[in-house]
Amino acid sequence: MAEEKRPFRFDVVTIFPEYFTSPLETAVLKKARERGLIQVNLIDLRRYTEDKHHTVDDRPFGGGEGMVFKPEPLYRAIESARKEGSPWVVYLSPQGRVLNQEIVRELYEKGHLLLLCGRYEGIDERIREHCVDDEISIGDYVVFGGEVAALVIIEAVSRLVPGVVGCRDSVEKESFSEGLLKYPQYTRPRDFRGWKVPEVLLSGDHAKIARWRREKSLEVTFKRRPDLLKKAKLDEKDRELLRKWGWKEDD
Repeated sequence: MAEEKRPFRFDVVTIFPEYFTSPLETAVLKKARERGLIQVNLIDLRRYTEDKHHTVDDRPFGGGEGMVFKPEPLYRAIESARKEGSPWVVYLSPQGRVLNQEIVRELYEKGHLLLLCGRYEGIDERIREHCVDDEISIGDYVVFGGEVAALVIIEAVSRLVPGVVGCRDSVEKESFSEGLLKYPQYTRPRDFRGWKVPEVLLSGDHAKIARWRREKSLEVTFKRRPDLLKKAKLDEKDRELLRKWGWKEDD
């Protein structure tokens, strides 16, 4: 008898569970949850405090500005999630690895993520040292807390779960899937204000269209994100074309 396929599970530790209400009840994420493809459990950190004020933070030892998340509620929340599986614990912080599609695929392979949303000046270092498996940043800028980063990861990873995106081919050919940005897209009408759709896309010649799209992906990536070419999957035709544009593999 075949083993039942389990949904991809996200546990999210946050002091603002209401932050996720609308995104999780909208569009693709809502349908994925209803179909049992993904499961998102919101863990209110305040439930794991033991004082009457449900205190989750305190002043940092040694002085300084801001507040720091206390270790006790964080530890209890993480241990509670671990009773129902073996999640890969991700702390969302500016000090983490900067998220990219390669990391998204790594996270997808884990099958169960616990996303730890920081706030204020961060979390007690002892939790980071002893309870966290990975640290991830969504970019070199500052936001109010880890909740927005958690949503980015939930969406990015969910797209890789079979069945979440109706057209699997779309996932495999989207930006970054092969290390390149996506080619330009066009739809009707053919002529808008004198701006015309490239003739090759109207030709019906699928081989020519595929090559045009590949060349445009290379062109867009070379012009906008040349750093991506270092890790992109390139064949000799790709390299020859890039060299004509002035690309140097050692750059």
